[in-house]
This record gives sequence, structure tokens and C-alpha cells, in this order.
Amino acid sequence: MGVYESVLSPSCVLNEQLARQIFGVLPEHGPIVIFLDRDSNCWPSNSEEFLKLEISESFIKELCSRIDDGVEPVITQVCDTCIAAAQLATEHTNCGYVIIALPRYTSESALVNIGLIETLLNQITLIVRLVEKNRLLCEHQVRQYNIYGRNVVSSN
Repeated sequence: MGVYESVLSPSCVLNEQLARQIFGVLPEHGPIVIFLDRDSNCWPSNSEEFLKLEISESFIKELCSRIDDGVEPVITQVCDTCIAAAQLATEHTNCGYVIIALPRYTSESALVNIGLIETLLNQITLIVRLVEKNRLLCEHQVRQYNIYGRNVVSSN
């Protein structure tokens, strides 16, 4: 896949749009949300805090392979941070994965609040579906305008 293909792929465009929508509403000292596409492009909500977690690439690959094997959501621990991860997909696009890092959470406290974590993951999936539908409707509308514009020009 070329540079332009990966940057302009539906999942990359969708992840960037999703990041713009979600990252602005996250609390300052709340969870760190990371979007990771199938090409290992990464969009963290807080780059500095994400780097402080020192999560290795091999750990992320293992997390993603567990999700691909059907374990969802994956709940694990890295130092004093709980990690929850799930697949991020719509009807049309496999966007990759969403990872939620919960600083100062243990796996036990995350499991006590698993309903809230799953709700957050489901809300992110819902938002990506809505963003995708909006993008598809805009593309359809532009195509319709182009068809209408060609018809108007040809009738003159």
C-alpha cells in the first residue's frame, strides 16, 4: 500500500474524523483514548500521557491479536494503568481498534466498572458509525450535485 493509499484509506479518514469528534470532549485527567488502525497508525487523545505509559509495540500487537481472536473487550493491566481494548468497525469499514487507558485503575476496579467501560466503547462505536454515515451522505449529495450540474450544462 502506498503512502497516499494509507493516508486516504476509509479507515484512516474515519479515524481522523472520529479523533476530532471525541478527543475534544474528553476530561483533562480522564481516560486516554487511542485509535489504532490496521496499518499501525495511532491517534492518542493525549500524546504526552500516552508516551508516559511506555506501552510497547509488541504489547499492542498482542492486544490486537487477542481482539482478532474474538476476546472483546480485552481488559489488562500495565503498571498502574488499566487497559481496555476492542475492535472499531462499522458496516462498511474496519477502522482497527479502540484502546482506553485508565490511569490509576487496577484490573479489579475496571472489572467492577465493566458496564461503564463497555458503554464507553459502544458509544465510540456509535459515534464512528454516525460519522461514517454522515460522510457517505455527503459523498452521495456531492455526486447528485455533479449529476444535476452536468444535466443543467448539457441542456443549455
